[in-house]
Parts: sequence; C-alpha cells; structure tokens
Amino acid sequence: MKNVFLAILTTVFVVSCNSVKKTAATLNSGNYDDAIAITLKKLQRNPDKKNKQDFVLLLEDAFAKASARDADRISFLVKENQEANLEEIYETYVSLQRRQDRIRPILPLQVIDENRTARFDFVNYTDKLISSKEKLAASLYNSSLDAIITASSKVDYRNIYDDLAYLNTLKPGYKDIKNVMESVHLKGTDFVAVTLFNDSNIALPVRLENKLLDFSTYGLNDFWTVYHSNPLNDVSYDYNMEVAFTEINISPERIKEREVQQEKLIKDGTIVLKDEDGNVVYDDEGEKVLVDNMITVRCTYFEFIQNKAVNVVGRVRYSDGNTNQVLQSLPLASEFIFDHRYATYRGDRRALEDELYERTRNRAVPFPTNEQMVYDAGEDLKNRIKDIILRNNN
Repeated sequence: MKNVFLAILTTVFVVSCNSVKKTAATLNSGNYDDAIAITLKKLQRNPDKKNKQDFVLLLEDAFAKASARDADRISFLVKENQEANLEEIYETYVSLQRRQDRIRPILPLQVIDENRTARFDFVNYTDKLISSKEKLAASLYNSSLDAIITASSKVDYRNIYDDLAYLNTLKPGYKDIKNVMESVHLKGTDFVAVTLFNDSNIALPVRLENKLLDFSTYGLNDFWTVYHSNPLNDVSYDYNMEVAFTEINISPERIKEREVQQEKLIKDGTIVLKDEDGNVVYDDEGEKVLVDNMITVRCTYFEFIQNKAVNVVGRVRYSDGNTNQVLQSLPLASEFIFDHRYATYRGDRRALEDELYERTRNRAVPFPTNEQMVYDAGEDLKNRIKDIILRNNN
C-alpha cells in the first residue's frame, strides 16, 4: 500500500513538473497570453497551495512582459503618427484591459517563499480606450466617406460597408452612419431580374409560376443580391436570370398487377404429443405432454401499382444586365413520380407478412391530373433552381 501511495505521489509530481516546464517554454517563446491562459486555468482552484507557487510566479512574469510589450507597441505606433495605426492602437488597449480583467478575479495571490503578494501593476485604461476609440471612429467614418467618392465598383462599396459595419460595432449609431450604410449597401447590391418562360407544349399551373418566382421562400439569405420577379422601371438590373422550360413530359396512367403465392409455417394452438404407435405421451408427473401445433397456411396475394410520372426539362440562363451577353447557361431537370399501391388476397391472411397485409387496407385512388403532376414537381424544381443560384454565386 505504501509503495502504491509513493507511486501516485511520484506521478503527480512528474505531471506537475512537466506542466510547469511547458508553461515556462510557452512564456520564453514570447507567447505571453498563452502562458497566462495556462496559469489561470491551473490557479482556478486552491491558488495558495504550495504546489501552485510556480504558476503564480509564471503568471506574474507573463503579465509583466505582455503589458510591457503592448505598451512599447502602442508607444511606437503613436510616435509613427500614421492614421492606419489607429485600429491597432485601440485593439491593443482592448487587449491590455481584457488581460487585467481575466486576472483580477483570482487576486490577491501569495508568493509564499518570498513572503509577499504577487505583483500585478494594473493600469486604468478607461481614458485611453475612450480616446483611441473616438479617434478610430472618426478615421473610419471620414475615410469611408472619402472612399465613397472614389468607389468605382460594387466590390469597393462592399469593402466600405465592412468598414462602416465595424465602426457601428465600436460606436453604434455614430453620426448618420445608419443612412450611410443603407446607401452603401444599395450601391454594393447586385439586382437580378428574373423571368420565367414556358416553351413546352403543356401549360404551367399559375400557382406553380407564383411558387417558383417567390424568391422569399428560397432561403437564399444573400446580403448582396436581390431578385425581382416583377422588374421595376426605376431599377438598373445588373443581371438577367431566365428560367425556361423546354419540355414537360407526362407518362400515361398505368396500373401494374402482380400475383404472389405466400406460404408460412405457423403455430395453431397446441396438441397432445403421441408416440409412433399413436399413444399419448406423459411427463414424469403423469401429465399429458402438450406441443405446438404447427400448420402450413397459404394465401394468394394480388398487388396493384398505380403509376404516373412527369419529367420537366429546361435551363437557367444568366446574362449581363447592361450588354445582354450570356454569361452562363445551366441545365435544369426534375421528375415527380406518383406511386400508389393497394392489394387484395385470397386464402389465409396469416400467410402474409405485415407489410403486405398493410397494403390490403389500401384502396385505389384517383390518378392526379396532369396539372397537379406538374405542380407536384415544383418543390424539387425550386430546390434545383436554388442549387444553381448558389453555385453561380460562388
């Protein structure tokens, strides 16, 4: 028992030493915040224990070095006096503040061997955070306004929007940022005019046309693309998207029949066991021996399959809204199959498997009309059109 206890202590000691060494290596490589994260995790419970002292000292050292490094970086950026440095200055102050906020909850920490409290020179960065944020906000706002003047493409406007969105997270509602963002978003958006053509010899149901052209139900969630199935006169469209159906093929109504002989060995109660001579067999207690009465049951199963199919073929074509030049033409195809099964039987139904018996409860149903068949293909058509749109956007 004593040897087991010593082995456990040795294992704990070795693991602890390895952890300290790894943390020290992380610190010495300059990854101060990683070292701080490790030590804070180790010090969450019982930070004043003797075996936690190495982590207290490592945390003290890592914090001092990280703070000094960030302070030196800010000093350099300020002296360089470049407007492009404002974001890094602000984010570095944020990092300094967050680091202090992470350490604060476990303080004070004691350095037992030196009979002192671990030193963490916290600084109040409130004023620096406010002033650096204000300078950054003003810079982002003014540079965005300047960029709007020189913007020449939708990509330019989208980049400007990203800067304004970042500004809006820093200082929500800054000046007239909401109006500026709306204007920039509008200029960065692609407008697509969608038209639907039916070149087949079968009319499309009106409700299917409405379903296919209702892009609000496609779940595209594309922030930079707007689809108009009813083009507006005051909108300059960047792209035209034509959905054309060239063939709609509907099969005849068919009823297929099949006949299957079913046979099964089943238990049908019990019977008295008899020997080869026809004598009743008794058990050790003088009781008649009963055994399962196994019989073979048979049934003829008649299944009827109602079948009708529709196949829709077409294409989705993209063209430039200004030049009408075709940019891409992609095939579109969909199929919907109506399949209904019902059945009857003659004979002992116990010969039927459960699945087959369930079909005997079904009855023949009216075949769907051609219009209904085409409409029922609509959901699959929507999904295929959506896939084409997503591939084109990527």
